[in-house]
Amino acid sequence: MPSAWIGLGSNQGQTESNLSRALRALDHLPGSRVVQASDGYLTPPWGLADQDDFLNAVAELSTDLAPLKLLDALLEIEADLGRLRDGPRWGPRTLDLDLLVYEDLIVDPPKLPLPHPRLHERAFVLIPLAALAPTLKIPKQGTVDDLLHALPSSERTDIKLSGSLDYHRQP
Repeated sequence: MPSAWIGLGSNQGQTESNLSRALRALDHLPGSRVVQASDGYLTPPWGLADQDDFLNAVAELSTDLAPLKLLDALLEIEADLGRLRDGPRWGPRTLDLDLLVYEDLIVDPPKLPLPHPRLHERAFVLIPLAALAPTLKIPKQGTVDDLLHALPSSERTDIKLSGSLDYHRQP
């Protein structure tokens, strides 16, 4: 089955619970299972600075879902777990799920560019991704480890390990 890498983030409500519930929901998607999930990382907000810090993580999902079907499923999980899309871009949210990489697919439609177009700029994604798969090749960009080390050190040092998420695969 294809591998998809999903970024998870939350800075409203019970952030750890939000990410744990999202991981369980990902594991229950049709023809899918979470292969591995990173620890949670506390990260300063990106894009809109006047908000609480985020808890971020990354998961590898083995899935039979095609990329657009997977994106629809991610949006549904967000909504089911309380995400409202009525605030500013990059603003506070109960849950954010981003499809980062889907195999070695490179596409650039408006709804779902792959790999994620700002993945290489975001330490809050690259740090948990590097903890799981430092040699993962991001199409047309390089390895996760190389991308992470290309960022200014100041962006990397602001991100702190929070600890394991309460996620256990359900039978």
